[in-house]
Amino acid sequence: MPLVSVVMPVHNSAATIGPSVRSVLAQTHTDLELLITDDGSSDNSMDLLKEMARQDERVLPEAAAQRGGAAKARNLAIARARGDYIAFLDSDDMWLPTKLEKQLDFAAAAGTPLTFTSYYKIDALYAGEAADFVPNGRVVWAPECVDYNAMLVHDHIGALTAMYDRRVIGSRLMPDMPKRQDYALWLAIMRDGTPARALREPLALYRAQRAGSLSSNKLSLIPYNWNLYRGHEQLSLVRSARALAGAAWHSVRKSRI
Repeated sequence: MPLVSVVMPVHNSAATIGPSVRSVLAQTHTDLELLITDDGSSDNSMDLLKEMARQDERVLPEAAAQRGGAAKARNLAIARARGDYIAFLDSDDMWLPTKLEKQLDFAAAAGTPLTFTSYYKIDALYAGEAADFVPNGRVVWAPECVDYNAMLVHDHIGALTAMYDRRVIGSRLMPDMPKRQDYALWLAIMRDGTPARALREPLALYRAQRAGSLSSNKLSLIPYNWNLYRGHEQLSLVRSARALAGAAWHSVRKSRI
């Protein structure tokens, strides 16, 4: 059995899937499986994945029976997972080579089932491999420890860096929401008092807009955040408004990186 199951949803990712997959397979910690769910791609993503699977048996692609969105795609992968740890990476992002090795060591020392790391922002059109990356100063620094209340104000956990220990908390699925399902999962894990601890070293690469750009994608998350606070977390109007204001402020601040 692999120690780590890496979960990756894919939808029309032919342009970026290669470097993303290779960044997982090039990890210095090699005891892993890469569980990829293709969510109804209309490009040749699945053909590329099948070829990668032929070259490395740790790549385990599966096509969803029907288009269901990122949450369902991730959950289908989690349902197939055999590892003690569940880690997440999207099909346009990458890990630096020592990410898993360092995070596993940190998780064992920290004594918490939910860990994450800092990460770099890179240009959306970056064409290199993770191993070729030269640090660029655009770092989203993770706080050392966050609890449920801190997470309500802002989602401090970059999904591309998150990892949880299912020996401690079981196989936790993402709520079936159109957006913010990863945020909802971290909140669900932390609601019972479980904190998340961060290895502050940046160990992943996130494709982003240029520094100083608050993208329309970020702005479009406002109603989804509100629905998360009011529906999923069932917060009061006042507490939801405070959380939304905090989230907006943090989004503006992060957009400057």
